[in-house]
Amino acid sequence: MDTSRPTHSLVIGYIAWLFGFIGAHRFYYGKPISGTLYFFTLGIFFIGWIVDLFLIPGMDREADIRFIPGPIDYNLAWLLLVFLGMFGVHRLYMGKVWTGILYLLTFGIFGLGYIYDMWTLNDQITLINGTAGNATPFRMT
Repeated sequence: MDTSRPTHSLVIGYIAWLFGFIGAHRFYYGKPISGTLYFFTLGIFFIGWIVDLFLIPGMDREADIRFIPGPIDYNLAWLLLVFLGMFGVHRLYMGKVWTGILYLLTFGIFGLGYIYDMWTLNDQITLINGTAGNATPFRMT
């Protein structure tokens, strides 16, 4: 498995930062608690949002270290979640056909599933990528 391949894009991180006052870039980089805090405080009253302009390269490096690259592309999955998530397209892309269909029929389980995926998408992808090709990233010997 190629662990040197980046999982997240600095360009997408900065594009998400444009909407960072609602926490978009923090969710993208796997920081759901601060993303939620930013959502409810408008990026901690825009001050944290401006500071994050300079913190994004570090968040990008941390995400590339923390999350496992593999057949599921984080960037594509995030774009599908953001724009088509209520219809389950991101879940279909990840091979989660039954929940993808469920999202399609229930508008993302009435929005709650969409919020759940904003919190957990990076970890869901890491789990899939870590098991792809019989890779065992946390194997005890």
